[in-house]
Amino acid sequence: MLWVLFLLAAWAVAGTACTRLCLAAVRAGAGGTDTGQLHELTLYEAAFLSGGPRRVADVTLVAMARQRRVLLAHTGWATVVDPRGRDAMERSVIGAIGPEGQSRIAPVRAAAATADAVRGIADGLVRAGLAVPDSARTTVAAGVRQVRAAAVAVLGLGIAALLAPAPPDMPRHLVALWFALPLTLTLSCLAVARVEIHPYSRWASPAGQRLLGALARNADGAADDRTYLTSVAVRGVRAVGEPELRAAFAHREADDGRAGGAREH
Repeated sequence: MLWVLFLLAAWAVAGTACTRLCLAAVRAGAGGTDTGQLHELTLYEAAFLSGGPRRVADVTLVAMARQRRVLLAHTGWATVVDPRGRDAMERSVIGAIGPEGQSRIAPVRAAAATADAVRGIADGLVRAGLAVPDSARTTVAAGVRQVRAAAVAVLGLGIAALLAPAPPDMPRHLVALWFALPLTLTLSCLAVARVEIHPYSRWASPAGQRLLGALARNADGAADDRTYLTSVAVRGVRAVGEPELRAAFAHREADDGRAGGAREH
């Protein structure tokens, strides 16, 4: 009855991995269910929930460029015109450009995205229940990887059980059927995770996503400056209408690709 031991091991692996993923998903999606009704997102908060730290840096650069306080050349360089930042994010961008007042956009964006100002925005959104904590994002991603590994392990154990000696009164197809149950569990868990967990595993919690949905419906790049910047915050630099700015950020993307690629846009 060696195949029974393989089956018990398969159930243990599948059950443990799926349970861990479910618990991680519950922790990631919990909290802040009513907070979104009371919180009005700032421009930087909307950018963070939509695209993470680098989106915040992008919006700051676009806002300063439209006000002619930073020049973003089509060659991919940023030049400081007004060295006085109006808030912590603008001061972070100016500091990232450096004392010479000029730098390529890609390193400026990367440095500004890791500044204390962005971490403060993230912490505030997490406390409000609008953003997913870093630990929860990491735990959910690890849970998905564990379930994938469990599915492979169950398949391997099933093959081993089919190759192992079995009693003559136990048909091989019946052994395969028993192993199909834990395999179905892991595959179903992965399918549910792709539909339900994936949208929550980036930046915004369910409450944050509801606020972003309302904001996206009202974002219009052709309207006033505030609404224009909101559109950039929600949709990214593809919402930028000025050809010069679009060319500048196209250089940013090329530089990011040479450095190993950006994870959010």
